[in-house]
Amino acid sequence: MFEVVHKRQLSDAVFEMGVRAPRIAGKIRAGQFLILRVDEKGERIPLTFSDWSAEEGWVRFIFMRVGKTTHKLSHLEVGDSLADAVGPLGVPTRVDGLGRVAVVGGGVGAAVAYPVARAMTEAGSDVTVILGARTANLLILREEFEVLPLHELLIVTDDGSAGEKGLVTAPLKRLAASGAIDHVMAIGPAIMMKFCAETTREFDVPTTVSLNPIMVDGTGMCGACRVSVDGVTRFACVDGPDFDGHAVDFEELMSRQRVYTEEEREADAEYLRECECHR
Repeated sequence: MFEVVHKRQLSDAVFEMGVRAPRIAGKIRAGQFLILRVDEKGERIPLTFSDWSAEEGWVRFIFMRVGKTTHKLSHLEVGDSLADAVGPLGVPTRVDGLGRVAVVGGGVGAAVAYPVARAMTEAGSDVTVILGARTANLLILREEFEVLPLHELLIVTDDGSAGEKGLVTAPLKRLAASGAIDHVMAIGPAIMMKFCAETTREFDVPTTVSLNPIMVDGTGMCGACRVSVDGVTRFACVDGPDFDGHAVDFEELMSRQRVYTEEEREADAEYLRECECHR
């Protein structure tokens, strides 16, 4: 059993959770993920590591409460346990030899951007982080980014309630146009990653995107995370989650993301009705 040792609510629907998993914690590298089940009858979901400690034997992940499983997960408290967890899975993010890097974290994607930016600074890269969200109260891990030895931390919100008003692509374009960056790592909603890649394509800046948002089963068997990369079918969970953003077919990817939207909505509604009945 994987005991919950840490829980923190970061916004109305976003939670940070830590569980005791010493064997997993000892092997993690930035960009990898785990598969967990809340209970023995629950579905398996992939969540990318946001932090870990090999010495203390814990791992952390951040999730948004959007469906049945994440609703159930959000109800766990310190002292409760997950049914199981498997990891680390996925190909680690390349963090060395990149020179001047811009790491773009949008929304909950900041959870993945944080360990990636940390690993890149440790590897000697000159890292600028662009952290974006719709509003100031949806910015997560800002304090954690502020203590990293970054070249610069740029905050962007859609409504201007924190940092620069606008989208993350605006400061990204300025950096690319000025020749200030050699590589970009974009992590966040698919639409954000698409436009980050389109922004950097104009300036021929190599861009990596993390396709963890489309993973389901995490082993390559379900096929839900199929994505065309340079015309070749790849699987985000076993071949990635990192790919060349300029080669990803984002239209196909986003179309696949919408396939089970209605079923997910119905399952969540049914679960909430069950919760009401047991009160």
